[in-house]
Amino acid sequence: MGYQTERRRRQIRHKGRMMALSRVNGNPVSLIAYSAPPATAALEAGVSVMPFVAETLNDELAAASYGLPRNGDVLTDGGREYTLTDATAVYDGSEICGWKLFAAGGT
Repeated sequence: MGYQTERRRRQIRHKGRMMALSRVNGNPVSLIAYSAPPATAALEAGVSVMPFVAETLNDELAAASYGLPRNGDVLTDGGREYTLTDATAVYDGSEICGWKLFAAGGT
C-alpha cells in the first residue's frame, strides 16, 4: 500500500459519509464515499443537469467481492438513489485504490 492509498483513505474517511452500492436486485455493499457539494455555477445553472460524483475506496468493494462498479449499478446516498453512468478506477502504482463514481438520478 502506497502513499497515495493512505492519503486517499484518510481524506475519504474524514470527509465522507455512508452510502451503499448495489447491482439491480442485488445485495447492497455499504461504503464510505465523498461527494463534494455542488459549485455555485452548478446551482445557478440547475443541479439537475450536473452528474452526481462520489469518490470511494476499493476496500469495501474488495472485501465484499463486489467486483468492478459498472453502468446501471445503484448508488444510494441517504434516501436518494442514483444510477451509475460511469466508474473510473483510481490507481496507486499498478493497484486499484479507489473509484470515482459518476451517476445520474437522485430520486
